[in-house]
Amino acid sequence: QVQVVESGGGVVQPGGSLRLSCDISGSILTIYAVGWYRQAPGKQREWLAHITSGGSTNYTDSVKGRFTISEDGAKNTINLQMNSLKPEDTAVYYCTADLRKSYSDHLGRYWGQGTQVTVSS
Repeated sequence: QVQVVESGGGVVQPGGSLRLSCDISGSILTIYAVGWYRQAPGKQREWLAHITSGGSTNYTDSVKGRFTISEDGAKNTINLQMNSLKPEDTAVYYCTADLRKSYSDHLGRYWGQGTQVTVSS
């Protein structure tokens, strides 16, 4: 069984910062990539960033230069550092892990339950 758990959400003022963490655990053979998405009320889920097992990163334009995705090399934890937050960043933030559980397993995408980020004065 695989668990993907986000943490670090909360309420922050415009211009502030938050760091989200994504902890991935369970019976895992290989993690190929980890991504972050968000969904604001009344809007479609939006891809934000991802990091591959080789350390390559990519970002959507709306967060480029403000958000940084990184890995904690000691454990299966991926962080999303969010700076210069804006009210339009308010959303539920989700982590995804693309992984295989075993050699006989197919590549699958696993989602966390999400963590709320609210940017408000």
